[in-house]
Amino acid sequence: MPEWGEVKREHHHHHNHHHQHHQQQLAKQLANEQPTAAALEAALEAEQDETESSSSSSAGSSGTSPTKNNNPSEQQAALQYMEELKDASIHHTALKLSEDIKAMKIYGSLYKMVQKLACSPEVDKDDMKHTLEAAIKANGLETEIRNVIYHLIRNSLKPEPKASAPSSDPLNYLRRAGIQWERRVRKSLNSMCSESKAQLQGQMRIVTDREDILAKWDELSNYQIDLTNYRPVYAPKDLLDVLLSLKGPVKQDETDFLPKWEFSHISLTVKNLFELRVHFSELLRNDNTGGGAHDWPVTCQKILKTRHAPLCQQALKKGITPPPLRGPLWAYVLGSQVDAHHTEHWENLKQSVLTTESIVDKLVFKDVQLTATNDDRYFVFEDVLYQIMLCFSRDDEISHMIQTEFTNSAKLKQYDGPACGFVPFHGICMLAAPFCYLYDNPVSLYFTFRAFYVRYCHRLTTINTHPQGIVSLCLLFEKLLQTHEPQLWSHFRELQIQPIRVVFKWLMRAFSGHLPPEQLLILWDLILGYDSLEILSLLALIILSFRRESLMQVVTLENIEAILSDLSSVKVLPLIQLTLSRD
Repeated sequence: MPEWGEVKREHHHHHNHHHQHHQQQLAKQLANEQPTAAALEAALEAEQDETESSSSSSAGSSGTSPTKNNNPSEQQAALQYMEELKDASIHHTALKLSEDIKAMKIYGSLYKMVQKLACSPEVDKDDMKHTLEAAIKANGLETEIRNVIYHLIRNSLKPEPKASAPSSDPLNYLRRAGIQWERRVRKSLNSMCSESKAQLQGQMRIVTDREDILAKWDELSNYQIDLTNYRPVYAPKDLLDVLLSLKGPVKQDETDFLPKWEFSHISLTVKNLFELRVHFSELLRNDNTGGGAHDWPVTCQKILKTRHAPLCQQALKKGITPPPLRGPLWAYVLGSQVDAHHTEHWENLKQSVLTTESIVDKLVFKDVQLTATNDDRYFVFEDVLYQIMLCFSRDDEISHMIQTEFTNSAKLKQYDGPACGFVPFHGICMLAAPFCYLYDNPVSLYFTFRAFYVRYCHRLTTINTHPQGIVSLCLLFEKLLQTHEPQLWSHFRELQIQPIRVVFKWLMRAFSGHLPPEQLLILWDLILGYDSLEILSLLALIILSFRRESLMQVVTLENIEAILSDLSSVKVLPLIQLTLSRD
C-alpha cells in the first residue's frame, strides 16, 4: 500500500538546506525500530550544536564559542535541547502510530478518502501540503483521523511490568493464580466436551439443522436444542471462592491485632475516598442539576455533530445523558461506529454460526435461558441476545485484543478454548443485555458491546493485577467499608460473614441484572466517561451504607442478601453525589 507521504509530497524546496540536513539525519535515526541511546543522543547533540553555533554567531558577542559553565545563554540552550528531545519523542511516537494505523482495517478507506481529496480542485499541486491539510479539515476527515489515533492510544493494552526476580515480586503469586484459574476453566470445558462427545472448535452442521437455524435466525428462541446435560462452566461464586483462597506472602510483622481483610495481604494500590472524590470531581459541579441541565440535550446534539470522541467522553461525565443520544455517544467513545468492514465481519461470524456448531453454542443458549429469559426487563431481547452471544463466542479478533498472563503462557496449548479466547460464564449475556436498549441494529449493538467488554468487562472475570481488575475492586470495596462504615464492618465480622460475598455478583456483572436498566445505563455512562470501573466498588459501599440500619438488625447471610436483593429504588447519580460531597 502506498505511503501517506505520497499524497502529501512537497513540490518546492525550502531554504536553510544545511539545517534540514540535520533534521533528516535525526528523523532517519529515530525511524529505526530500536534506536540505540547513543545514536539518539548523537543526533540530538548534532542538532543542538548547530542551534547553539548559529545563535552564538548572531549574538555579536566576543566571538568565543559558548561553554557549558560560563555562557549566560546556557539555560536557553538547555531548554532548546529539551524541546528537541520532546520533538524527537513525538516524532518516534508518530512513526509508531502511522505503522499501527496501516495495520488497521479502516486504513484502506481512510487512504482512499485522502486520495480523492488530493485529486480534488481544493488541493493545489504547487502547495500540496497546506492545501491538502486544509481540505482534510474542511471535509471532516481530520476529526475521523483524530478519533482513530485517540482510540489507538487509548486501547493499547500495555503489558504489566514483570519483576526481574520472580521470587521477590509480591504479586507473582497472583499472576500464577490467574494462569491456574484460566487453566482450570479450560480444563472443565474440555472435560465437558469429552462427557458429551461434543466438539469444542465446532463441527459442520447437518443440512437440515443449517436450514432450521437460518430460517429461525431472527427468532432463535424457537430453535429447538437439547440442553438437559449442560450447565455453566463457572459462576461468580466459583471465582470468588478462588479469590478468597488466595494466600500471598505473609508479612513477619503481622499481628492478631490488625484487622483481617480477605484481600489485605495483596499488595495492590487502591484509591481512598478522597482520591475517588478528586477523580469523580465533575459529578459535584452545580451545573449538573441547575438550569444548564435543561439545555443539555441540545448541547449533546452539538457534541455529536462534532464527531469528536474525547468531547463525547466528556459529555458522559455528567451522568445526565439524554437516552436517545446515549447509543451514538457510546459508539464514539468506544470507537465502535459501524463501517463496511464491521458489517463484513458480522456476516462472516453469522455464517460461521449457520454452518458450524460447538459446545459453546449450548452454553450460550443455556446462559440466556437461565438469566435474561427469566428477567422481566430483558426477556424481550432473548432472540437478539442469542445472535450476539453466538457470534461473540466465534470472534477471534477478541482474543487478539485481550492479552492476559495465560494467553502469553506456554500452558495455553495444553487446553483448547473458544475462538474468542475465553470461556463463557454464568451471566455473561447480562453484560450484553443492556445494549439492547440502545440499538435496534444488531451490528451496532454487537460492536459497541464488544468494545465495552474488551476495555472493561474482561477484567472482571479473570484474576489479574490490573488496577481496574476484579481483585483491585474487591480490595477497594473492603477498604472503603472498613474505613467509612466501621460499625457495619464489625457487624459482619461478628457474624463471621465476609462482606465481599454479598456484593461480588454486583461487581462481576457491573450491576447488570441488579439495577433497573435506566439506572444501570447511567452507571455505565460514568464508567465510560471517567474510564474507570472503581465506581462499581463505590456504589456497592453506598448501597450497604444506606441500608445500614436494616443490615444491623439481621444475623444471617440469607437475611442480609434478602435486604440487598431489590435495588429497584436505587438512584445512582444522587447517591454517588451525596457520598462524594460529604466531608
